[in-house]
Amino acid sequence: VGNILSKSPVFLSYFVFLHVGMNAAVRAVVRMGIYVGAKVYFIHEGYQGMVDGGDNIKEASWESVSSMLQVGGTVIGSARCKDFRTHEGRLRAALNLVQRGITNLCVIGGDGSLTGANLFREEWSGLLDELVQSGEISEEASQIHSALHIVGMVGSIDNDFCGTDMTIGTDSALHRIIEVVDAIMTTAQSHQRTFVLEVMGRHCGYLALVSALACGADWVLIPEMPPKDGWEEQMCNKLSENRADKKRLNIIIVAEGAIDQSNKPITTELIKDLVVRCLGFDTRVTILGHVQRGGTPSAFDRILASRMGVEAVLALLEASPGTPACVVSLCGNQAVRLPLMECVQMTQEVQKAMDEKRFEDAVRLRGRSFENNLNTYKLLSHRKIDSELPHSSFNVAVLNVGAPAAGMNAAVRSAVRVGITEGHTMFAVSDGFEGFCKGQIKEIKWGDVGGWTGQGGSLLGTKRTLPAKHIDKIAEQMRIHNINALLVIGGFEAYLGLMELQAARSKHAEFCVPMVMVPATVSNNIPGSDLSIGADTALNAITDTCDRIKQSASGTKRRVFIIETMGGYCGYLATVGALAAGADAAYIYEEPFDIRDLQSNVEHLTEKMKTSIQRGLVLRNENCSENYTTDFIYQLYSEEGKGVFDCRKNVLGHMQQGGAPSPFDRNFGTKIAAKAMQWISKKLKEFYRTGKEKLDVVWDCVKSELIFVRQKTHRIPKEQWWLRLRPLMKILAKYKTSYDVSDSGQLEHIVRLRAKDISAI
Repeated sequence: VGNILSKSPVFLSYFVFLHVGMNAAVRAVVRMGIYVGAKVYFIHEGYQGMVDGGDNIKEASWESVSSMLQVGGTVIGSARCKDFRTHEGRLRAALNLVQRGITNLCVIGGDGSLTGANLFREEWSGLLDELVQSGEISEEASQIHSALHIVGMVGSIDNDFCGTDMTIGTDSALHRIIEVVDAIMTTAQSHQRTFVLEVMGRHCGYLALVSALACGADWVLIPEMPPKDGWEEQMCNKLSENRADKKRLNIIIVAEGAIDQSNKPITTELIKDLVVRCLGFDTRVTILGHVQRGGTPSAFDRILASRMGVEAVLALLEASPGTPACVVSLCGNQAVRLPLMECVQMTQEVQKAMDEKRFEDAVRLRGRSFENNLNTYKLLSHRKIDSELPHSSFNVAVLNVGAPAAGMNAAVRSAVRVGITEGHTMFAVSDGFEGFCKGQIKEIKWGDVGGWTGQGGSLLGTKRTLPAKHIDKIAEQMRIHNINALLVIGGFEAYLGLMELQAARSKHAEFCVPMVMVPATVSNNIPGSDLSIGADTALNAITDTCDRIKQSASGTKRRVFIIETMGGYCGYLATVGALAAGADAAYIYEEPFDIRDLQSNVEHLTEKMKTSIQRGLVLRNENCSENYTTDFIYQLYSEEGKGVFDCRKNVLGHMQQGGAPSPFDRNFGTKIAAKAMQWISKKLKEFYRTGKEKLDVVWDCVKSELIFVRQKTHRIPKEQWWLRLRPLMKILAKYKTSYDVSDSGQLEHIVRLRAKDISAI
């Protein structure tokens, strides 16, 4: 980054709607811009502020974006602007920018806002010519500001923009929805009621679909896939069957833009009247409305917005006069740059497909994430009758191993129901490998896992015991129950346990079966997997606690908090939690530090405290150092900060493992467990077809060639993607450090990106 010189000030604009998580993007753009030597300006009230000029355009400082990570909406305002839609309005906006030397625009909004920004860019040279002819700017000023560069970031809770897996604000909106659904489910269960919930999504059903997956809704209605004719009878039959199975509540989720096959709206009142008329169920309607737009941003949104903001600044600095307007997108776990208008055109193509009733094309155009969610919901929502099930004589066992992680129960529910749908007999093993050797195994049915999605911990029970000492007894239980496949959901103990079972195959033929591990641990330290079930919930617990801790010091100036996080020897929670909470430092085992580093951090905080920064936050991974303990760091900061700041410490402990799973963990656990069961079914069918006596297969995540750092002692994978976020965290905390731009996104075409996605599925 140090080799990239800023060309002109960077302009930051908002338009139309408020979206939770925007302030994290504001903070990242401002601080990264200042870090590389650019001037950064706020435009208050979106495009209206750009047209009106004056005090609406103000230079931003480092301190002006402090303490805004946890604030919802946008602190610099947002407004609709009719003037910017006119040529005269854009001419005034161009004059206001040239007068301040601004030729780089960072625009956050939906497809309408980004399309307007691209039109502004295309008209730029003509607008400057008009300003020269009218005498409002000189010919020299026109030459200096001849090119306008634009980078977009998508802020939309609907997640309706093609080209990115997630838009800023979507995850936070899902948090608001699931909080309401969880609360409603308790009252619905008490009174045996049916609830019809309307969520936002006028043209996109992402929120409705993922919410339905995350809460196990009975029925979902979205605009991209209208129900087939006769859906009313099918829905009522399903609700009636669920009540007959002693389920005390029904949840129906409706996107506000839900339609039928004739493109006629399906409203919540229509559904309520249908249920009351046909079934006589006590039915209530809840419309969530703008609750979904508000509240505190989730950890995921803060990290996403921070990464996108930094990438946007880099894209502006690297732009040349011929560079097309681009949008920063998320593809998997990688930030990518895509041509803005390609994404806008594909987004508009989705609506065109729906208007023309090409609904399968609309789903495909939404992208792989949407398709996967829809396919998984279909797989789990319909319980086939016995005559519809494929014939199978296979028994599959499911167990949890290691420490509990939020989302484990969602994974078990998904695995059981997909397994039953595939025709297998599913068995649940209580208390991990310890329960396995004791014979704590029983068949588990479809209805047994009802309502498990939103529950934290492990309902099956889980222990850290490894199987090596009980190999013979486990093999015996495998033989007694004729277990043909194993699905193990857990952390590093599950990983090691499957390796031990694999090593025992030469002695026990019972272990020559398909074995899959689904990673579930707050530590996120499983080799072969970027993310683990439970890590997102733990991150949100850390972020929420840090927000409250910082707020507790609002009346006490100049205070530093030392906070200890879990994770074993893996620094994922400390690092990513620090980025989400806006911490000043994060100490982890993977990045060794000494007393000189500690002293430098204290001096850095002391310098910041002498300015307008009044609170400091330092995170420490629980095993980052044997000698530099949390108490030691607390005492050091307390002693060295005397006269400048005082210090407090907090050990978060097991609260990071508890609580209801986040929407991300529910959805992730559901989808990954479904994929695991489908893989097991595929391998079992191959085995059955070929008639082999032994099946020597194991999931990629437990292949022996994956190498550890420190091997089993410290339980750290060799490759850890999140370490690339550490320089970003330090830059945003005002440290002078190097930032590797070799990993930054390169401009790609969305068609090529989609082709890669499809081949990866």
